[in-house]
Amino acid sequence: MTRRVELVLIFVACVFTTHAAAEYPERPIRMIVPQAAGSATDTLTRVLASALADELHQQVVVDDRPGGALTLGLDLTAKSAPDGYTLCMGPIGALAITRHLVVPLPYAIERDFQPIALVARGQFLLVVSPTTPFHSVAELIDYAKQNPGKLLNASSSNGSPGHVGGELFKFMTGTEIVHVPYKGGAPAINDLMAGRVQLMFENLNSIAPFARSGAVRPLATSGDHRSPAFPDLPTIAEAGVAGYSAPTWAGVIAPAGVPRPIVEQLNGAINRALRSQGMRQFYLNVGDEPAGGTPEEFAALIAADANKWGEVIKRAGIRLE
Repeated sequence: MTRRVELVLIFVACVFTTHAAAEYPERPIRMIVPQAAGSATDTLTRVLASALADELHQQVVVDDRPGGALTLGLDLTAKSAPDGYTLCMGPIGALAITRHLVVPLPYAIERDFQPIALVARGQFLLVVSPTTPFHSVAELIDYAKQNPGKLLNASSSNGSPGHVGGELFKFMTGTEIVHVPYKGGAPAINDLMAGRVQLMFENLNSIAPFARSGAVRPLATSGDHRSPAFPDLPTIAEAGVAGYSAPTWAGVIAPAGVPRPIVEQLNGAINRALRSQGMRQFYLNVGDEPAGGTPEEFAALIAADANKWGEVIKRAGIRLE
């Protein structure tokens, strides 16, 4: 009798889940962004939300929830109902870096979230102030080695992807460069242009306009291959730092426990949305590259980069103040 009851309950649960997935989505979907309006992640999310709404035939509402070193928005996502109506755009900082800096973290990435799909891949530009004499990565490294502690490396914040990317560069080149954290990328870029700091590792989609205008001088990109936005620039690895790799990315996650049919429906819709005209134009404008793939592939990327950047953070002794 007990076994029959269990089978009936399993059957009912399967019918309910199938029915819920068949009807999904019946109302607007909320897409949380753990950063401020106008940020690179917010811009990406708004373009995706428009394309995704066309695929799902429901409005996708962007909800910016900055704060807590990217943890506020993720915590809200983790505590939301796992019904597919609350999603979150998770950048590399939130999913692979902050977990090593905020203690205690109010959630566990692998336990409390369901990866849905990778949305965009990007890179940093290694840029220098136009007031410096550096025109190559080799010149920058040579000066840093001969003048330890004299170069200032700006970043948008302590523990940001640009910060840890710079720490990896310092470790791999054996240089002593002083990190200067700012409260946002804009003031850091302003000081870089003015020559108050000498270099910066910044998201390509934020720094590209300044690099193209000559307000800052680009030396190299941080990824495993040359950026389509700057095809004439070498990667940092090509420029002499063999093995250096610091790509960026962002993707959609949901609370853990979302029924698998809904996960698959969202994954398919996002993969199709990434091929839309709006998304293709976005990638072209900001220099990011299209991504996509399965939830499992996104989960594997999160885990691999979490391990990589965790080691960099531990070795560099990075702490949030």
